[in-house]
Amino acid sequence: MKKNIFFNTIKSGIPNKLPKKQKLNNKVNHAPAKQHNLNSAEIKLALQNALRYFPQTKHRILIKEFKKELNDFGKIYMYRFKPKYNIIARDINNFPHKSKQAAAIMLMICNNLDKKIAQHPDELITYGGNGSVFQNWAQYLLTMQYLSEMTDEQTLVLYSGHPLGLFPSHQNAPRVVVTNGMMIPNYSNPKDYNKYNALGVTQYGQMTAGSFMYIGPQGIVHGTTITILNASRMLKTKSTKTKLFLSSGLGGMSGAQPKAAKIAGLISLTVEVNKKAIEKRLEQGWIDEMILDLDKLIKRIRHVQQERQIIAIGFLGNIIDVWEKLYNEEIFIDIASDQTSLHNPFQGGYYPNGISFAQANKMIKTDPSKFKKLVQKSLIKHVNIINKHVKRGTYFFDYGNAFLLEAKRAGANIINSKGNFIYPSYVQDIMGPLCFDYGFGPFRWICASNKITDLEKTDLIAEKVLEKLIKVAEKDIRVQMQDNIDWIKAAKKNRLVVGSKARILYANSDGRIAIALAFNKAIKNGEIGPIIIGRDHHGVSGTDSPYRETSNIYDGSQYTSDMAIHNVIGDSFRGASWVSIHNGGGVGWGEVINGGFGLLLDGSKQAEKNLKSMLHWDVNNGIARRSWARNEGAIKAIKTAMKKEKLLKITLPNIVAEDLIKKI
Repeated sequence: MKKNIFFNTIKSGIPNKLPKKQKLNNKVNHAPAKQHNLNSAEIKLALQNALRYFPQTKHRILIKEFKKELNDFGKIYMYRFKPKYNIIARDINNFPHKSKQAAAIMLMICNNLDKKIAQHPDELITYGGNGSVFQNWAQYLLTMQYLSEMTDEQTLVLYSGHPLGLFPSHQNAPRVVVTNGMMIPNYSNPKDYNKYNALGVTQYGQMTAGSFMYIGPQGIVHGTTITILNASRMLKTKSTKTKLFLSSGLGGMSGAQPKAAKIAGLISLTVEVNKKAIEKRLEQGWIDEMILDLDKLIKRIRHVQQERQIIAIGFLGNIIDVWEKLYNEEIFIDIASDQTSLHNPFQGGYYPNGISFAQANKMIKTDPSKFKKLVQKSLIKHVNIINKHVKRGTYFFDYGNAFLLEAKRAGANIINSKGNFIYPSYVQDIMGPLCFDYGFGPFRWICASNKITDLEKTDLIAEKVLEKLIKVAEKDIRVQMQDNIDWIKAAKKNRLVVGSKARILYANSDGRIAIALAFNKAIKNGEIGPIIIGRDHHGVSGTDSPYRETSNIYDGSQYTSDMAIHNVIGDSFRGASWVSIHNGGGVGWGEVINGGFGLLLDGSKQAEKNLKSMLHWDVNNGIARRSWARNEGAIKAIKTAMKKEKLLKITLPNIVAEDLIKKI
């Protein structure tokens, strides 16, 4: 599409003339159809809600169409209105705009909906089975129109994908404020989510989907690499064989697992029920081969272990069958996890053992209660076979996908005598004490020029900054810093870029600020184009999640969400280009609150001021909370931060002697 036509299409928003109906594209993955469970009055309400985006003259045609979508798919997507142009990240200047920050947001929205990135692009779902950018295509069209015409004196307000409108604000206010799924607590449960999502009034934003900060699976590759590296270091095995990592899930973010394991130097075996998901990862080079037969799989694993090869295998089948086969064949699994979308267990996030993928998808819609029973039966079976492997010495950890939580709800043997899970969250054992407590979390940047040359330059800039910082770093954090130096050095070789020209690494407050300052200087000097910075929800201070990000907090506050709320409010008045707050994330609806941001660096003095203020707060808010929870690493880190910044004054905990507590 020519540039002027593309510009005019965006600026026109919802078209006055109805576009032709579109057939479903069978070349892309689609979200499983589900039952809406609305009564007749609620069906009418859902249709009224959908039709309010369009003039009355179009209602007679659209009402039948939308009712059919609701009945067929359990939700109104408005497929007719999906634009004909290719939705991809482009040079920031190739979006119509009056505000550069608004153009940056358009770039990120389009990157999230790129068919190479999005899990279900036609349903506007980026990852996790239900992580939506918008609820329907009308919201997309209207939002892009607003962004194309807004100035730096306006703020766009988004209510769960719905563009409420442009409001007067000021230059240093966020250009966009996003909320997703902020339900009244009594209605924050999966049943009500399904109802209100079908009504078109809320959505599950998954944080990085609904706040437009997803950069493809690279983000989770890095987090998983760090996790597996440290898990591998924890193992006491003296085996000469190459370590084996077993997991399941290759759709959405879970597709990162084999790539991460390979970077960490392990053989990876990732099991997936959806052939299209495996083929997508094979095409991307994230797995090396696909195997369909269990006997061939066993033969292949033995061969690569004997030859000490590092390889990523994708297996088409059910994970339970693989666990059982490996047990019976006495193949030792060193490290294992599960990254299926168990925050969405009964609508395609997890597929039960004993039935085919096609049968399961049909059952989700036709007999959801039976499907639920099969999922729970499988989870019990899944846990039983994991337990057998663990007795042999396998290190199993929960990857924060709600595996442990849903297994518990199913009645699996996964709770100890104290009422706790028998397996740790990876945050409890690894990421929390080693990274989050010290302020290390996912810092990401996107080259707004969309040039690979800019990305390569930023890699070199970041590497130089980290090399300089590690020389003066405290002993406690040198391993973390070296892992990230190694990561950035190998980034190009590992072919991590899918979609926008983006990068991620784990950095603390000092590292993030220093790298961002160096970028801003390079932009000012004309060496690179503008840079968008942000982070994942999987971080130090943006997420309150008792089964994942804050699972290594033990003072009882892991069930509160003050930190995430303060995080996004604090970012908003410290210079963020956009901010977001979400109910939900990788562990499920009602189980987590996520706060996020994006910030455009344009080489200006104002950008320099904003990044210093905002990044310092964005990290140290979380370290301070973790310190108050008596986390040893966080206490050290916040004391160091106070020495460096005299305006920072944090309330420190007094530690009660263990023997005194024991006497009570």
